[in-house]
Amino acid sequence: MAYVGTPIDTTNQFQSLVGKRFSGDASTTAFTLDVAPTSTLDIEVFVENVRQDPNSAYSLSGTTLTFAAAPPSGTNNIYVVHQAKAVGTISPAAGTVNADSFDNTVISGHTALAATPDDTDEFLISDAGTIKRIDYSYIKASNTPAFHAFKSGNTNISSGSDVKIGFDTELFDSDSKYDNSTNYRFTPGVAGKYLVYGQVNASNSSGEEYQYGAILLYKNGSELSRNAIDFNNNSAGKGNQIVQAISMIVDFDTDDYVEMYVKASVGSGTPNIAGDSSASPTFFGAYKIIGA
Repeated sequence: MAYVGTPIDTTNQFQSLVGKRFSGDASTTAFTLDVAPTSTLDIEVFVENVRQDPNSAYSLSGTTLTFAAAPPSGTNNIYVVHQAKAVGTISPAAGTVNADSFDNTVISGHTALAATPDDTDEFLISDAGTIKRIDYSYIKASNTPAFHAFKSGNTNISSGSDVKIGFDTELFDSDSKYDNSTNYRFTPGVAGKYLVYGQVNASNSSGEEYQYGAILLYKNGSELSRNAIDFNNNSAGKGNQIVQAISMIVDFDTDDYVEMYVKASVGSGTPNIAGDSSASPTFFGAYKIIGA
């Protein structure tokens, strides 16, 4: 014969209720339970098989059960049944906790992080439907590494040669990727596209006019780009002082570096690169382009 009535629940595993026995001695009123009930109504207390009134016969404080009057002497003549507290826990099966199981307190109930996350702080994301954790360093938007350096004083250079400029003072260097003491180069160490820029202010010590002036970017020791003026072929604006600037977007691998050079040609005298300790007219900088 087929089963009649509500089907038996064979999916959920129910836990046993907590019970406890004590022996009275006609003087002791306080007994210690294994589990702390929430209120006197959460337990059933029996003395000599007589259920006690939860409103007056006993009280609770944590796991301490205190009777209003000492139970009589007897072996295991007191027993307590917890009605609302189960022994053990039930763990949901994998994949059974969904969005309906949560409310806003999952987030709002926790302490707020009042600072920019560290690179190793982790977030949960869905990667094509698979939940994964990811470090903040992979998702943050930052235009670093970045730097800006300038010359703190004047420097004479050779006429007619490509000369690397020693930008010796840093206005900022976000990740310590610019060498301002030995190689005077920017090695970001993070692949990506960077805007590299610079300016040179040069003059001729003898006052004679310039024949040629150029500012150059070198990548990995080879010329990448230059901005030049040949005064021999362009007499307009010809003078003994030139200010030239350059900027371009440069692709960097993890070990690429960039430097800035200048070339100044004069008929006589010595080209001089201007510098200043506070607001140098000769500077060099770069920063990573976000999203590129």
